[in-house]
Amino acid sequence: MPTERLSVVVTRRLPEVVETRISELFDVRLRENDEPMSRAELVEAVQSADILVPTVTDTIDAGLIAQAGERLKLIANYGAGVDHIDVATARQRGVLVSNTPGVLTDDTADMTLALILAVTRRIPEGLAVMQKGDWKGWAPTAFLGGRVAGRRLGILGMGRIGQAVARRAAAFGMQIHYHNRKRLRPETEHELQATYWESLDQMVARMDVLSINCPSTPSTFHLMNARRLKLMKPSAVIVNTSRGEVIDENALTRMLRVGELAGAGLDVYEHGTDINPRLRELPNVALLPHMGSATIEGRIEMGEKVIINIKTFEDGHRPPDQVVPSML
Repeated sequence: MPTERLSVVVTRRLPEVVETRISELFDVRLRENDEPMSRAELVEAVQSADILVPTVTDTIDAGLIAQAGERLKLIANYGAGVDHIDVATARQRGVLVSNTPGVLTDDTADMTLALILAVTRRIPEGLAVMQKGDWKGWAPTAFLGGRVAGRRLGILGMGRIGQAVARRAAAFGMQIHYHNRKRLRPETEHELQATYWESLDQMVARMDVLSINCPSTPSTFHLMNARRLKLMKPSAVIVNTSRGEVIDENALTRMLRVGELAGAGLDVYEHGTDINPRLRELPNVALLPHMGSATIEGRIEMGEKVIINIKTFEDGHRPPDQVVPSML
């Protein structure tokens, strides 16, 4: 008699090839539309499923986990970040958590470089003029930006993505500097031609471009607060493709408005889709809708990791990408 297949609930639409494959392997309930699940829908999902496949738009907190049924045994997150999941509470209730690390490194690093170029070369301003039909022709002093070659790039968070950003920026002739919780090995520093700064304050004050590539943790919340932002040179720009809450968004907006910073390129925001309206009005910013990892290749690879984590769990083994509280 065949073994009953695991019951899996997926909270958002995934690439078709991923949905097809996961449906072949498990008893899956797919999302019919691409809207985030309501709280009530999430409660019903954790009460009825063996496996929940959430995304960053789902809040899997202690209250939700407390309402989970006896069947729920694995939260196979579709994404690398798990700050929206209370991993410690899940572990206490015997629910494992897995994620999809590593697959979005290149995509996010590419977008970081795109934002650096967009802000320093004033691409949003040029696009706005063209889209409005206001371009009157070339002029020697029109839309003058800055050359990235020779500029100092400070990378805050030198993990996989930070290192990928460093390699790309070096190819553009930028000088690589970084601040990290732990200093890199000497051979890695040498390969990246990267200068380590133990003091974040000192690094921030000397950079032309600052790239935020650290995770969201209690210790990184508002790491770039008003005081630290004011240490930056007025000619500097800041780029964030990591987590919005690392930057005090209101303080950043105020400084950009009065010219205390030259520009910003943001793909993530402190309050999700609730973006400071004054920030959207500024011509010296490039704002993207959290699309740093949005490549079809990356999304499919994320799905493949989710499937491997679930299949490994089904076979009685620890998911290869299991997250434990000590990792956070």
